[in-house]
Amino acid sequence: MSEKLIIFDTTLRDGEQSPGASMTRDEKVRIAKVLEKMRVDVIEAGFPIASAGDFESVKAVAEAVKDSTVCGLARATQGDIERAAEAIKPANSGRIHTFIATSPIHMKEKLRMEPDQVLEQAVWAVKLARQFTDDVEFSPEDAGRSEPDFLVRVLEAVIDAGARTVNIPDTVGYNIPTQFGSLIADLRERVPNADKAIFSVHCHNDLGLAVANSLSAVMNGARQVECTINGLGERAGNASLEEIVMAVRTRQDVFPCDTTLDTTQIVTASRLVSNITGFAVQPNKAIVGANAFAHESGIHQDGVLKKRETYEIMRAEDVGWTTNRMVLGKHSGRNAFRTRLKELGIEFKSEEELNSAFARFKDLADKKHEIFDEDLQALVTEEGTEQENEHFQLVSLKVCSQTGEVPEAQLVVAVNGKEQQGVATGGGPVDATFKAIESIVKSGSGLQLYSVSNITSGTDSQGEVTVRLEKAGHIVNGQGADTDIVVASAKAYINGLNKLIQPTDREHPQADQPI
Repeated sequence: MSEKLIIFDTTLRDGEQSPGASMTRDEKVRIAKVLEKMRVDVIEAGFPIASAGDFESVKAVAEAVKDSTVCGLARATQGDIERAAEAIKPANSGRIHTFIATSPIHMKEKLRMEPDQVLEQAVWAVKLARQFTDDVEFSPEDAGRSEPDFLVRVLEAVIDAGARTVNIPDTVGYNIPTQFGSLIADLRERVPNADKAIFSVHCHNDLGLAVANSLSAVMNGARQVECTINGLGERAGNASLEEIVMAVRTRQDVFPCDTTLDTTQIVTASRLVSNITGFAVQPNKAIVGANAFAHESGIHQDGVLKKRETYEIMRAEDVGWTTNRMVLGKHSGRNAFRTRLKELGIEFKSEEELNSAFARFKDLADKKHEIFDEDLQALVTEEGTEQENEHFQLVSLKVCSQTGEVPEAQLVVAVNGKEQQGVATGGGPVDATFKAIESIVKSGSGLQLYSVSNITSGTDSQGEVTVRLEKAGHIVNGQGADTDIVVASAKAYINGLNKLIQPTDREHPQADQPI
């Protein structure tokens, strides 16, 4: 029998640290429900002390999720730990994850603390967290650059204090696989009470080695991996959940452990996270990229037709590529619509919300013959965004673009319900549209990213546009989808503007929580 490998998903916490990837409470709950359906063991829902909004999001996830453990992050301080404890209180199974830096550079330059002070604070934090829950995890931040002798002292002490899980983070993605695997093996051998806790790893992808480092750690005794959907996360991201899970599942001849995840939910989770955050999945991304199971070479195609295993080491169905294909159209009824969204992890709070989404679905069905799961997810995400942000709304758009002429955009935007007209020319229809919007709103924001992708195949596919706007250090992503790419662009820009003006008391998601 294989040992169990615990999957700790931190998409809702560390994944949200990607600039522009902040999620609303309802969006976090939607993702958490899909993670639960996938049978993820632990869901790190956020950093409750960061803001009232973060606290409410963690609490909402704790109330909604019944089968997975819900975790809140906390620095090794009383306020953080008490706030995390309050946020996870509604959970059937709750965990507090507390941390403090242990590398020489962090202790000296950031904490201004001596090693003995850090050790004392770590023990104190774990003991305090144990007053609220038996499930406490401790992380020595920047363990990948910490002195092994000091790590041994800290881990022994926090395990004695009651930590059930000790997590070794490669916070800055500095390690290489052989080195990191050796570190895990060394710690498990040298920490006297190592058998009293599960060893976990949390690897960042700065050198493109997060998955490799995590798997090396698993081979050396780690039995929990902290990862994110699509590898989302600050800087270059985190270890990718789908790559970790499928590597272990596919190579059971090598790995002495396995997860209990329902891998057929992977593609659904990937699409949902991409849709909500606006971070597109590259076509050649392992497992969940559009080309992951595509074969163009004639030799490859011939081999696959004769026997799939010649060029495919996994079945596309096993990660959800074909199991969730229910095509809806203009003749589909409300019940089919509701049922399919429920299967995708989307449920409505009221009949009013269902009716509004169904009306949008019917409008889309008039433009597009077949509506796929990706279309439904984009539709519901757009619906939820508009309900929360109503300051600016696109009323109408007319664009003239022809060879030899300067493109011009004429549009009407409702500002707090009052319609205003804008006209502008530009280098192209999208440029003209954005300038026309700015002639009305005068936001003063800078466009940092403009990205277009097709949601499904075919010339009638919806185009999904992501824009990234920045103003005074505040970065947001705006999303829009439509069968007309210029309309989708206008929707995305206005969505971003609405996010920019929303009041927030949330710290920058990377502040003081970079493990």
